[in-house]
Amino acid sequence: MPRPFSPKVLTANALLEGDVVYMTADGAWTRHHAEAELIEDEATAELRLLDAEARGHEVVGAYLADATPGPHGPEPVHFREAFRTRGPSNYHHGKQERA
Repeated sequence: MPRPFSPKVLTANALLEGDVVYMTADGAWTRHHAEAELIEDEATAELRLLDAEARGHEVVGAYLADATPGPHGPEPVHFREAFRTRGPSNYHHGKQERA
């Protein structure tokens, strides 16, 4: 028996900068997980993934990641995705430069 579908966000890496990006409801890319579209339907999720894979001139490595609704937008479910929201693991680069 297949597992029931759980909510997802579509994530990838920006082709030129390498930053983690998330697809918004209007098909744009954002660097903020909370701005991502929370996809709650499996068919919609598959269509969004196909769209992202066709946009190889913008992003690479697109995939669907489990997420849950939060007070300010989707929140990551797994450690790996929470880690990706914080930017590179070495300081003085990307999002962590401001920390």
